[in-house]
Amino acid sequence: MTEELELTGQASDGGGDEVVLTPAELIGRLEQARMNEKFAPELLESKPEIVECVMEQLDHMEENLKRVKKEDLKVSIHRMEMERIRYVLSSYLRCRLVKIEKFFPRVLEKERTRPEGEPSRLSPEEFAFAKEYMIHTEAYLRNVALKHMPPNPQKVDLLRTVHSLRGPTRLVGDSPNPEHTICCPPKLTLTP
Repeated sequence: MTEELELTGQASDGGGDEVVLTPAELIGRLEQARMNEKFAPELLESKPEIVECVMEQLDHMEENLKRVKKEDLKVSIHRMEMERIRYVLSSYLRCRLVKIEKFFPRVLEKERTRPEGEPSRLSPEEFAFAKEYMIHTEAYLRNVALKHMPPNPQKVDLLRTVHSLRGPTRLVGDSPNPEHTICCPPKLTLTP
């Protein structure tokens, strides 16, 4: 666990910039990304390099545990730590998927209209999921509602209509409320 991992990021000049992290720092970054994503009203920028490094680290830990005696107490402690890391990783990814499902028209529209140099908020896998989710939702709404209506309303673009409806209730694809109050504990306590 004392080895260091390389995390590749983009520098402001456009070149690759490698940051060397210990596994503890990597897990700390994952936990911070999870908390930021959980408490942000909108979908934040994806962190695929952190996710990839954590998955590689979990695979490496699993391989190391296969070579150790099963009776050793350290094995069960390391397995519990691996399960904790898997939970944090899946919680981060689940939180992102929930936001994509909830606001998919807005997320896809923002992705289509983002400037060329601006980084994507979605990973390629998340973008494919959002497009597939939109296709299935539209097909479902057509099969459940539109096919039972007269021919004229059947030509309506359902997702744009649902997305544009604003009212007292939050509808599918409605944008997140940035004015919503968020309460969270402070990371450190300041003393006078």
